[in-house]
Amino acid sequence: MRTGVYSNEHTVQYNSRFDLPVDAAPDWGGDPANTNPEQALASALSSCHMMTFLALAAKLDWPVASYHDYAEAHLGKNAKGQMSVVRIDLNPVVRFDTGFTVSAEDLAQMQGRAHRYCFIANTLADSVEINIH
Repeated sequence: MRTGVYSNEHTVQYNSRFDLPVDAAPDWGGDPANTNPEQALASALSSCHMMTFLALAAKLDWPVASYHDYAEAHLGKNAKGQMSVVRIDLNPVVRFDTGFTVSAEDLAQMQGRAHRYCFIANTLADSVEINIH
């Protein structure tokens, strides 16, 4: 490799079983087929939020049939003028068993509780936005 030329492509191994190819985001010259750190951060938040929501729903006997999310990390400059993940949007879609209904208000409150109790959300503080669908 020439001086000054390098690749950001690498592999992250989870639990000595799963290898995940990682690269810079495509906007930064990375391979779009690979995960990038921003996606991984958004995915970690999405997973934590979902598991927290499911635990809270189970305590209330809410029969969740499916839970899907599309998480998106947004890059920008933070208050110090540094590049940062300035916001992560979660877009959870929750479906319940046939015959079970939850009001939009109750669902929004439950998503809010999941956000409050999610330790990754607490780590990221104010950079998370939840869009209820």
